[in-house]
Amino acid sequence: MRNFIVVIDGKSYSVGVEEVTEGGEAVQSVAPVAAPKSAAAPAAVAKPVAAGQKVLSPFPGLIKKLLLADGAEVKKDQPIIVLEAMKMDNDITAPCDGKVTYQVVKGANVESDAILAVIS
Repeated sequence: MRNFIVVIDGKSYSVGVEEVTEGGEAVQSVAPVAAPKSAAAPAAVAKPVAAGQKVLSPFPGLIKKLLLADGAEVKKDQPIIVLEAMKMDNDITAPCDGKVTYQVVKGANVESDAILAVIS
């Protein structure tokens, strides 16, 4: 049996694969291969959460675009992020006036209630 670590959408899974011969017999144990160190997925980047009003993801999706620069001034209900879900683009808006501090990067997959940004 050979063991592998497979990364899918930023989540690691340990998988054991049994080798068989053409006759269907299992091959005797082979030394496990060490999993290579992989680069962290964009969603795995942990930034400290600033104090202020948190902007949460209303549903799972893909961060398609950050509409402003980090630290930019925003007004209440101004679009700040484009979140793609089920092949549709959805604008995520600022809940209040202030400065936006993003907690995600473009291309990151997020789950429901993930912190997308903080408005302070």
